[in-house]
Formats: sequence, C-alpha cells, structure tokens
Amino acid sequence: MIRISAAEFRRNIGRYQDMALTQPVVVARNGRERTVMISVEEYHRLKRRDRRAMGLEDFTGEDIAALEEIRAPQAAKAFDSEPKSS
Repeated sequence: MIRISAAEFRRNIGRYQDMALTQPVVVARNGRERTVMISVEEYHRLKRRDRRAMGLEDFTGEDIAALEEIRAPQAAKAFDSEPKSS
C-alpha cells in the first residue's frame, strides 16, 4: 500500500492512478488518512463480496449452536411493546 499526501496526489494524479491498478493508494490530508484509491476491478470484487448471501450450508454446526445461544440484551425489552409489522 502506498501512502501519499493530498498535495503529492494532486501533483502526480496520473502516476498514482496507474499505481492504484496494482495496489491501494492512501491519500492523507493534514497527516490523516482520508481516502483510498483502488482499481475498478478491486472495487467490483469488494462490492460483490459485500452482497454475498450466506445459506445454511455455509454455517458449521458450531456456528448454528452459537447463534441459537444468542439472547437480546435487557435494554431490548423496551421495544417489546412496539407494533408488529404484518
């Protein structure tokens, strides 16, 4: 990953666009990381991954057992009186 200042990015935008095709380019402003430039292929790969739905076959028995043990926190009881959607 490459880290550069916003001023450096502005001076050499084409260079960093080319570099972002093979590795992320982090642009910092006032010493703080603000944005990351990545290739469009990487962006689309990440978006596909975000939208992946898992089926029951993706969970192990241990995963399912852990989910069955989960209980809502006490604070959630305050919402029990809210109307149910149809």
